[in-house]
Amino acid sequence: MDHSKHTPLRSEELTSANLEGANVYGPDDSHIGDVSHFHGTGPSAQVVVDVGGFLGIGAKPVALPVANLNFMRDESGNVHATTTMTKDQLTDLPEHRH
Repeated sequence: MDHSKHTPLRSEELTSANLEGANVYGPDDSHIGDVSHFHGTGPSAQVVVDVGGFLGIGAKPVALPVANLNFMRDESGNVHATTTMTKDQLTDLPEHRH
């Protein structure tokens, strides 16, 4: 997927309504997880990404600062994110507990 043609989200668009359910892609452009929750506002906000599992079963929720993800809209208007972290790096993070 060529993310260079996608429109970055503005800071005011970084809301749970826009981000929850968004696919997250790693550095090799493989799907590594999905946004399950969004906590806070502004630069201190946290994004909870479910990593691994199959169809949502067995996924591990991990929290990341929103700054670790690049959120954008594709040509169809769907929101997704990219990160420089790999699936293994995300899996190694502590599990996020609500």
